Amino acid sequence: MTYTKTSIHGVLIIEPQIFQDARGYFFESFLEDEFFQKAGVHFVQENQSWSKYGILRGMHFQREPHAQAKLVRVLSGVVLDVVVDIRKDSPTYGNHVAVELSAENKKQLFAPVGFCHGFLVLSREGAEFFYKCSNYYNKESESGISFDDPTLAIDWRLPREEIIVAEKDLAWKTLAEL
Repeated sequence: MTYTKTSIHGVLIIEPQIFQDARGYFFESFLEDEFFQKAGVHFVQENQSWSKYGILRGMHFQREPHAQAKLVRVLSGVVLDVVVDIRKDSPTYGNHVAVELSAENKKQLFAPVGFCHGFLVLSREGAEFFYKCSNYYNKESESGISFDDPTLAIDWRLPREEIIVAEKDLAWKTLAEL
């Protein structure tokens, strides 16, 4: 696997080596020892979701002591995956990384603890999303940031009228208000 650093320290794009022939393809999607060596994280929970076109899930994070690092990928369809640095002592605080993840490109995105995460489904047929978490889900620690916070300036690639957001996600405050 290839691990590529991004403009924000700790955020990685991971691309597998794909072996393809007349039968189809094969690739290793996760190697714990290699991943731990590169990112220093163990995972305890895996989650999977399917969402329709235009669904935006985010921007979510869990507060300490239940904060989570995440490794995400797409099993079918295409999403725009976004992570925002919310580590107050970080030189990249408030900056974000946006990556198109798809079943076709097989890329993964890793965000360490201290990041807010969300994704928008770009494919008309919907998307199946899979992610590993370094800590268990804890409802009382759940929090988020408004996906359309103007200071974040995230280009979601779809017109606002095509983006569908859950009521709870519409209630999140901006990063400055947080």
